[in-house]
Amino acid sequence: MATQAQEIDGVRKRAANSTFARLARYTAIRLLTLAFSVVVGVYLTILIANMGGYVDEIMRNDITERISQQVAAMSAKNPMSSEVRLKLQAQMIAAEENRLGLNTPFAVRSVRFLVNALQLNLGSAQHMTADSGSRSVRLIILERLPATLLLMGTSELFLFFFSVFIALVLSRKYGSFWDKVVITLSPTSSVPPWFYGIFFILIFAAVLKILPFSGMVDSPPPSNTWDYFISLLRHMVLPGASLIISSLFLSIYNWRTFFLIYSSEDYVDMAKAKGLASRDIERRYILRPTLPTIITNFALLVISLWTGATLTETVFLWPGLGRTIYRAIGLYDTPVIVGSTIIYAYLLALTVFLLDFIYAIVDPRVKVGG
Repeated sequence: MATQAQEIDGVRKRAANSTFARLARYTAIRLLTLAFSVVVGVYLTILIANMGGYVDEIMRNDITERISQQVAAMSAKNPMSSEVRLKLQAQMIAAEENRLGLNTPFAVRSVRFLVNALQLNLGSAQHMTADSGSRSVRLIILERLPATLLLMGTSELFLFFFSVFIALVLSRKYGSFWDKVVITLSPTSSVPPWFYGIFFILIFAAVLKILPFSGMVDSPPPSNTWDYFISLLRHMVLPGASLIISSLFLSIYNWRTFFLIYSSEDYVDMAKAKGLASRDIERRYILRPTLPTIITNFALLVISLWTGATLTETVFLWPGLGRTIYRAIGLYDTPVIVGSTIIYAYLLALTVFLLDFIYAIVDPRVKVGG
């Protein structure tokens, strides 16, 4: 008996060691793969944002024009010869190009910029302030992020949970009137949210005049906390409604079809034949097997809040990160574009890594590293 117990203990220890080794090997390979993907994605973003180095020429021309105007203004106040003026202009241009690193080959500078970006050393952004100066990219992103999270978080989380709930109800009433209504209206989701936003502004702001045109709060902002909160809610209605309406019916249709696939399984029919309540059937036999997919969609939704709604925020003049990225693209401000991309890439890689372990927790059929 003692020998058998020792053998059983030995088998358990070997199994535990094997499981630990498998998890460690899988974790290491997974982290290396995700890290490589992040580096490649960020470097491609740097190349695209700089148009392969063409943005350098745009910046050089901009520097030359700006400094020429400065030197001309200085010459008007303190007259100087053309030779001195040209020499001063060349010195100022060289100093500005050296400050921005334009005197370094783009291939070298792009790699250096990649290393700094991966360390979240994002530097400063040009032309993103009212005085056309420069500010820390980190400060710009952190300043705009709360507004984006407020608008996107409220609308997208409501859209997600409402769609899942309604789709679950419709999956029990296949072919009903409301089921046909959702199917009929699902093509309306092909219209982008900013397009709905323009119509909402025309109807509720211009014609009915019951909601504000744009912005985040009234100008000047209310000093009272309650009035500020009411003003914020009034300004959120139109952009939030445009984000929700543009995806509502298609989202319900997708989830409803997804739940219908699982509700037609044999084990669901057997549960119905046993007389189980509809809520128990949904919880045990429909929601439980679909949890990995629901969790995946929810996790990707949460990290997508970071990017904001670029055109919708621009239409409503919402001071969020999406509008900031839109301006940065128009101004060729690479640090802001790459800064938002690198943080999103880190969030996406972390989410993908954690989801593998979450799947194994919620679904016993999934084996991490198997």
